[in-house]
Amino acid sequence: MKKIAILLSGRGSNFIKIYENIRSGVITNAEISIVISNKPDAPGLIYAKNVGLNAIFVNPKDFGSRIEYDLHVISILNEIGIDLVCLAGYMRIITKDFVDAFPHKIINIHPSLLPSFPGLNSQRQALDYGVKFTGCTVHFVDEQVDHGAIILQEVVPVLDEDTEETLSNRILEKEHIIYSRAINLIVNDKICLKGRRVYILN
Repeated sequence: MKKIAILLSGRGSNFIKIYENIRSGVITNAEISIVISNKPDAPGLIYAKNVGLNAIFVNPKDFGSRIEYDLHVISILNEIGIDLVCLAGYMRIITKDFVDAFPHKIINIHPSLLPSFPGLNSQRQALDYGVKFTGCTVHFVDEQVDHGAIILQEVVPVLDEDTEETLSNRILEKEHIIYSRAINLIVNDKICLKGRRVYILN
């Protein structure tokens, strides 16, 4: 059974879907061993506590730097023996120390078809640019923002009447599907990484 850590800062909708999919058997061979948030009132953290998960708030103000904060989180995850770290709306840029501590074991989901529209407000970027298709991307995390090797992507058409909210909602529906799919592939050893290319094994 692979041990998953969830890091979140907000509502945690992707985390909740992951939790539900583990319980229903959509994701096999995995359990959520800890949920960590940098926000004490994050709805995702509150949900995790309410369903009985090991859920903690780690206060950034208790540390002198991002590196010190990350080293503390690393120590928590190492003590548990975490196999996979899933970022789920985690609004902190993780340090090189964090990436080095869990090589090819940190994944994130981003609401665009990377490498297009990295960073914040990806849906607004897509609308402003006038693309006809956008989507979402599950990727490994490296030292650069929204840059690591791509695991899965899903395409979402941009409609003429779309607003940032409507487009975001449709992308989120796809996020809930492919994030769990990617996790299931990883925890069941169905992923092979060669350079930047990710291969899905039969």
